[in-house]
Amino acid sequence: YSMKLNYRPEIDGLRAIAILSVIFYHSEIYIFENKFLTGGFLGVDIFFVISGYLITSIILNEKKITGNFSLKNFYIRRLRRLMPALIVVCFTTLIAGYFILSPTGLIELSKSSIFSLFYVSNFYFYLSHFTYGTESVLLKPLLHTWSLGVEEQFYVIFPIFFLIILNKFKDKVLILLLSFIALNLIVIQFLGNLNKTSIIDENFLFYAPTKFTDFYFITSRLWELLSGALVAYILFDNENFFS
Repeated sequence: YSMKLNYRPEIDGLRAIAILSVIFYHSEIYIFENKFLTGGFLGVDIFFVISGYLITSIILNEKKITGNFSLKNFYIRRLRRLMPALIVVCFTTLIAGYFILSPTGLIELSKSSIFSLFYVSNFYFYLSHFTYGTESVLLKPLLHTWSLGVEEQFYVIFPIFFLIILNKFKDKVLILLLSFIALNLIVIQFLGNLNKTSIIDENFLFYAPTKFTDFYFITSRLWELLSGALVAYILFDNENFFS
């Protein structure tokens, strides 16, 4: 049996839409003094959903064919797939930065390169107070690796979590995924309304994030990744698989 997933051209179509929207967003194109595709950054969110879908499909496919899922092999495959390209990007960016950036900028680039190679650059950019979309981050060549960090952190955590619910709660997988998605949405939308004195803030806000649900954190993106996982689980041909 082939361990490869069936090719789905619609996923490549979604990837193309996501990539183009992000490119147009960062290109700062104006038409009649109006910025073109102001919501283009949502392309990153599309990628998160696709990632959740693909990883879940890989787990289900391997488990159906072999009856098991090797976390070790999964992590090795992820590193082989992503690390070479990331090393090339960091290396070439550092070379270009040596000739283009100021000494301070080059130091920051070196730091972000190290964090990127360990897939934790999202934490670096958060702690450095680099607000995404502002002019202050336009000269941060590796800023885009924050999303790669989120994806890799998901790849580390999610397979373990998903295998547990597949093995221990196989008749409640759908309910659990929906529950975690709903819970994550509630947390990132309303958690900031809680305070120490009156429990719930008198001025209740529809969007009240906390520092734990910042733009760069996986805690803010779990619902998107899990939405992809939910779609994969629903679509996967699991006849006689969970019996």
